[in-house]
Amino acid sequence: MDIEAECCSTHLIEGDGTFNAVGLDNFIKQVKLAECGLSYAVVAIMGPQSSGKSTLLNNLFYTNFREMDAYRGRSQTTKGIWIARCPAIEPCTIVMDLEGTDGRERGEDDTAFEKQSALFALAVSDIVLINMWCHDIGREQAANKPLLKTVFQVMLRLFSPRKTTLMFVIRDKTRTPLENLEPVLREDIQKIWDSVPKPEAHKHTPLSEFFNVQVVALSSYEEKEEQFKEQVADLRQKFFHSIAPGGLAGDRRGVVPASGFSFSAQQIWKVIKENKDLDLPAHKVMVATVRCEEIANEKYSSFVTNENWLELEEAVQSGYVSGFGKKLSSLLNKSLSSYDEEATYFEDSVRSAKRKQLEEKLLQLVQPAYQLMLEHIKSGTLENFKKALIDALNGGQGFAVAARDNTAKFTRLFEEQCEDAIIKQAKWDSSKIRDKFSRDLDSHILEVRTAKLSELNALYETKLKEGLYGPVEALLEGGSDDTWAAIRKLLHQVTEKAVSEFSFALSGFEMDEEEKEEMILKLKNYARGVVEGKTKEESAKVLYRMKERFTSIFNHDNDSMPRVWTGKEDIRAITKMARSSSLKLLSVLAAIRLDEENDTIGDTLVLALVDPKKATNNKTTLSDPLASSTWEEVPPTKTLITPVQCKSLWSQFQKETEYTITQAIASQEANKRNNNWLPPPWAIAAMVVLGFNEFMTLLRNPLWLLVIFVSYLLAKALWVQLDISGEFRNGALPGILSLSTKFIPTVTNLLRKLAEQGERPVNPTPQTIQGSTSGFSSTASSEVTNENEMEYTSPTSRSHNKDL
Repeated sequence: MDIEAECCSTHLIEGDGTFNAVGLDNFIKQVKLAECGLSYAVVAIMGPQSSGKSTLLNNLFYTNFREMDAYRGRSQTTKGIWIARCPAIEPCTIVMDLEGTDGRERGEDDTAFEKQSALFALAVSDIVLINMWCHDIGREQAANKPLLKTVFQVMLRLFSPRKTTLMFVIRDKTRTPLENLEPVLREDIQKIWDSVPKPEAHKHTPLSEFFNVQVVALSSYEEKEEQFKEQVADLRQKFFHSIAPGGLAGDRRGVVPASGFSFSAQQIWKVIKENKDLDLPAHKVMVATVRCEEIANEKYSSFVTNENWLELEEAVQSGYVSGFGKKLSSLLNKSLSSYDEEATYFEDSVRSAKRKQLEEKLLQLVQPAYQLMLEHIKSGTLENFKKALIDALNGGQGFAVAARDNTAKFTRLFEEQCEDAIIKQAKWDSSKIRDKFSRDLDSHILEVRTAKLSELNALYETKLKEGLYGPVEALLEGGSDDTWAAIRKLLHQVTEKAVSEFSFALSGFEMDEEEKEEMILKLKNYARGVVEGKTKEESAKVLYRMKERFTSIFNHDNDSMPRVWTGKEDIRAITKMARSSSLKLLSVLAAIRLDEENDTIGDTLVLALVDPKKATNNKTTLSDPLASSTWEEVPPTKTLITPVQCKSLWSQFQKETEYTITQAIASQEANKRNNNWLPPPWAIAAMVVLGFNEFMTLLRNPLWLLVIFVSYLLAKALWVQLDISGEFRNGALPGILSLSTKFIPTVTNLLRKLAEQGERPVNPTPQTIQGSTSGFSSTASSEVTNENEMEYTSPTSRSHNKDL
């Protein structure tokens, strides 16, 4: 490897005191100092101007600092502070070349920069090389004494003993052995230390607390170059593994991690320039604070833009993510571990505090995703629970068992998924979401239980209504003495069957007996309510039902055949029977009798409305029994039609049925008149007396009898054909008008038939004549029908045919 290529240098501090922060950052990136952690060392060199400091560094560390050109005269070569990396030395070693002291360019009194640069070098360096001439040792006013005083003074301003290695490099060593030079040098150093004013805290602090003093001697570079290089090569070996125990910087304290070197150097120089006391422990905390915060911010920003985190966050928005806790914990662990790696060398308290802050920020960032994940778990598990519960119930499993088993199953699943979502770095309490999940389960179970019980109740209410509504209506329409007994029996049978099935269905809910009995009682009351409701509905139509029953009984006989009012029926008895039956219907619907309690409603109605004479003759009855708004022995809640209302309904009923009775009487009278065709007896007697002469004339001339007989047949045929009795049934004028239109066609029809009979053979046998006459008679009589399509034959014609 090319050593010169590994060497990298930059101007750290300008001669005017300007700190080259950008150049230092570029230098640190170029030499990858930030990756070194604590495995690096900083070496600085001090000494008088033109004392060969740059030459020594270039030969010792293979750097490329600018050296003085001796042929051009002795002048200032290094201005400010330069920094470079020492190639081929482990660990990474950074060397700083400071501007020489006691230079004529700055003048005799301008020692401010010298003190500032010395303080800076002591604050940031682990090893400080003091470059001095051999002939200055032992002199009272040698150039090294002001430098050492400056070093000691500024060291005491660091506010803490920082063990720095002071390596005195004696240049141009003479024949005097190093063993003789070193004691003298150490004695001078001690005197200078003792003479330096110290703060109260360090009045008795020995030099060894601040410095590890070492002394080396080098031959002259110009006169003995080869020997100089050999000695420098030996000295170079001491800088290998300098930070290891026993090395040149083995007991260093308060070292700043490499990643904070740039910031630390800038802050130290800033404090020095402002002429403030440099408190290295506080500075170390400050550097650690700034750098750890920077590292934490970098890790936070890196986590925010991490693709794995973004994918995980997006996936959580859509729904449940398996292994969410492990994935997120791993991402957080990587971020925190990366922070630990970079901040591991900074102050423990600061590092831990910033790590905690980073952890809190990261957890605060991921907490919404975690909460959303818990919501997905809760909602998803709840939905699956709902489906499983419905499937179990549809499969015939009892509600209580299904609810209990599925609650245990999905609660366990919820706990497992919550455990899977736990983030190891977080100590979040998930009891709220667990409690909410438990409440949601209980709420849904209660909701389904209520709905199922409601459905079950509605189902059996429907069965009760179907089993009671129609039959009760039929029984009430039949209205008899045993109607309510039949209704009570029907109610008991239907209710007991429904209650038995309902009780069995309720057993799957495992409810307490009190609640079960309450629901059964409610169902029984519903059954009674159906009957009561239907009874109230029928009672509202009682007048219509009474008229319907009256009409049915009045117009039909015992065989349910329509009555024909021939005149033999007892209309009074039929009317009384029909009204009594209608009154029975009224008494049945007057009150609800679901309890087996006797009442006198029927008897009261009969006495008051059908047989009022009995009620009048009864001496115990002092007033109208229906002049009241209540029935005896019947509570108002069960009364549907009050006595007063019954009386009013009966009166209206009688008025509306009078027409039917009147019509029946009129029909009976009409039938009587139609069936009585003979004249009255007095008319017959008058006819015999007054028609005696005509009768005798007929006896003397029998042809008249034949003419009269034929005329009778023709008249009878016309009577039947024209249906004269039927035509006059609707009135005289309509009958006359109708007959006037039908008379001529009917006569024409008869004459045509007679003509047809005349066209037969002239000499018929007696049998033929007899058959012909008989045929005419039968033909004429067969064509005579009434409006009911019934055939009638005249008695006269029947006798005539018989005679023939």
